Amino acid sequence: MKKIALLILFFLTIAPLTYSQISDLEKNTLLDLYKSTNGESWNTRWNLNDAPNTWHGITIENNTVTEINLSMNNLNGVLPTSISNLTSLQNLNLGFNKISGVIPEEITTIESLEKIQLFMNQIEGEIPSNIGNLINLSEFVLFNNLISGYIPESIYKLNKLEVLQISSNKLTGVISSKIKNLVNLKTLSFFDNSMFGLIPSEIGNLINLEELALANNLFEGEIPSEISNLIKLETLLLNNNRFIGSIDPSIKNMPQLLNFEFNNNSFDVEVYSNNSTPITYNSLMLQ
Repeated sequence: MKKIALLILFFLTIAPLTYSQISDLEKNTLLDLYKSTNGESWNTRWNLNDAPNTWHGITIENNTVTEINLSMNNLNGVLPTSISNLTSLQNLNLGFNKISGVIPEEITTIESLEKIQLFMNQIEGEIPSNIGNLINLSEFVLFNNLISGYIPESIYKLNKLEVLQISSNKLTGVISSKIKNLVNLKTLSFFDNSMFGLIPSEIGNLINLEELALANNLFEGEIPSEISNLIKLETLLLNNNRFIGSIDPSIKNMPQLLNFEFNNNSFDVEVYSNNSTPITYNSLMLQ
């Protein structure tokens, strides 16, 4: 009986180590993240002498890293390109930190990713052109950064996307008619950028949309009446653009609409050129 008790105690002791062990490659990748974001200054630091399953914000399942949640932890630095070694990563939440640099293109090789949350940082550069490789992505949240450039065409391949929030950046360019492919979207937020052009009528295909925020841009033309097809829409923000004409009454009378903002005042809107030098819309018209 004593031998059985000792055997049980032995298995209970080694079980956490057995089922929480990760490869040296993944461990070194986590260490890369720690070093490149000044881990010694994090609010909650890792004890590098302990096993990775004890490290704050790290979830390990089946001996592989599946989640990194280090939001509001004073990360200060850049994302390492070695992050692509975390081939089973599903959720990445680094919001509310001081991360700078660019989103590494290598991140687009992690096809297991379901959520990327990098909001409220100081990330620059463009959205990786191959973002469409992340076929399981349901949330892509980048608001309040310094992201520039166009929305990459490949993003319209992500038909599992439910949340696309890239507001308060330096984006330019148009919304493609391919937006119709994102049929599972619940939140689409591009407000406070420098995007322009017409709102494609195909946006009316997004029948699951609950929030559409396009305010504070340079969108123009008429508001497409197809927006009235979005019967689940609760929030519609279109103010401070260059629209013409009037709003179709069917839009104003959508059954779930609780928050609707629309006007076209003459406030200056910053437009970012390729060298990220801001110029106002009023001055642009004079050039």
